[in-house]
Amino acid sequence: MKGSQKTYIYKDIFTGDDMFAACYPHQEVDDAAFLVEGKYVQKGGETFEIGGGGVGEEDDAPLNDSQSETVINIVDAHKLCAVTFTKKDYFAYIKKYLAKVKKHLQATNPDRVKGFMESTEKFIMGKIVKNFDEYTFYMGESMEGEAGMAIGFYKEGEGATGVVPMFYFFKDGVVLSFPGFGKSLEHPVPKNK
Repeated sequence: MKGSQKTYIYKDIFTGDDMFAACYPHQEVDDAAFLVEGKYVQKGGETFEIGGGGVGEEDDAPLNDSQSETVINIVDAHKLCAVTFTKKDYFAYIKKYLAKVKKHLQATNPDRVKGFMESTEKFIMGKIVKNFDEYTFYMGESMEGEAGMAIGFYKEGEGATGVVPMFYFFKDGVVLSFPGFGKSLEHPVPKNK
């Protein structure tokens, strides 16, 4: 494994979809979610050397891939898929999702159920529903309709776009694992008070 670039990944507890990597700046918010900072990156546009490198070859000029695009690192790297919700659709989704997570916690961590329900419902009503039109929703690669999703928004920032993509992930809906081992790990995350 010399030279390996593996990192800890937060995966959806139901599908195993990669949701975000622990290397992205993130913090716990309101005992309900992780707030993860993304960034815009260029994808494509690489320069390729395709010449044979031999003496006397005239076709050694590099080729430039002009198919460059700007993507959000978290969305692209973890193959998150944007989906559209009306408020009514979101309520239908979140009701099923919370019930599914609650059932999972009852089986795996019963002491967490009450805290999960209280903090998550407060978070949803106070942040998501209150500012619903400011959010973009992303499902994991499997597009499982009752699995976890990323809740994206933008904050003012520096750089070419002047905004920073931010994402909420419900903390009880993801598990930390290390690629290659597949084991769940405890990982301290800074809390935002």
